[in-house]
Amino acid sequence: MSLNTHIFLKEREEENSKFVEIQQSQTTSIAAEDPLQNLCLASQEVLQKAQQNGRSKCLKCGGSRMFYCYTCYVPVENVPTEQIPHVKLPLKIDIIKHPNETDGKSTAVHAKLLAPEFVNIYTYPCIPEYEEKDHEVALVFPGPRSVSVKDISFHLQKRIENGVRSRNDDLDKPSIKRKKTEEQDLNDNMCKETPLKKIVFIDSTWNQTNKIFSDERLQGLLQVELKTRKTCFWRHQKGKPDTFLSTIEAIYYFLVDYHTDVLKEKYKGQYDNLLFFYSFMHQLIKNAKSPGDKETRKITH
Repeated sequence: MSLNTHIFLKEREEENSKFVEIQQSQTTSIAAEDPLQNLCLASQEVLQKAQQNGRSKCLKCGGSRMFYCYTCYVPVENVPTEQIPHVKLPLKIDIIKHPNETDGKSTAVHAKLLAPEFVNIYTYPCIPEYEEKDHEVALVFPGPRSVSVKDISFHLQKRIENGVRSRNDDLDKPSIKRKKTEEQDLNDNMCKETPLKKIVFIDSTWNQTNKIFSDERLQGLLQVELKTRKTCFWRHQKGKPDTFLSTIEAIYYFLVDYHTDVLKEKYKGQYDNLLFFYSFMHQLIKNAKSPGDKETRKITH
């Protein structure tokens, strides 16, 4: 092989390597800009047909809606229940919705539609009683007292241990041996499963959130703060950063982090279908805003 041929092949190899790096960089950049594009979703053909046919009747209340009824939490007539995914979650979810939050604009209903056995929605001031269960319930809300998702089990375990100590202190003659045994049992159980049984979300605009958050029924709960991520929500709150997530995004990202950081399992798209409606509507809005799209159908419920 001549020297010139060797140099040519080496230059070609370097060019190919750079080309691959550029492609990977572009792919990463696109994924960062649109995190919804690589989701493992069920077929959205049923939504495509429903969107083409227009509004349909809610089989419960008879209201005319697109895709689903936001008051009855069920799909409409032309979106058969068996054709939408059902997501199994690792814990229960309570959503506390502000009374002034417009039902048709809230994404909280997506969670109830797609994981009905695991999700409950309450309209403030209706809030479940958590006082006796504050060792197994947490609230997703940012603030100075918030902990990261990966530290949830540690802080809830502390609450359990403090409860054991308190009960032992109430006994006339507490047994040191019994106390050690109870704490050892707790530690053993901690290794087997996480103490978290339910996670609470507030569904409202950020300007309305404090009214619910400051309610004394939520004040005793462990607060959890999510990792910083950018929202894809098309109804951006004026004056707020793009890291303020919609309710369904917050639920989805919490579960992904919980799966990897707490359950210590590899994430393989188990909860991606929680964004089944959200990603479809996001794409419709995106297409409608595209300069090349002459048909800009308005999506309303």
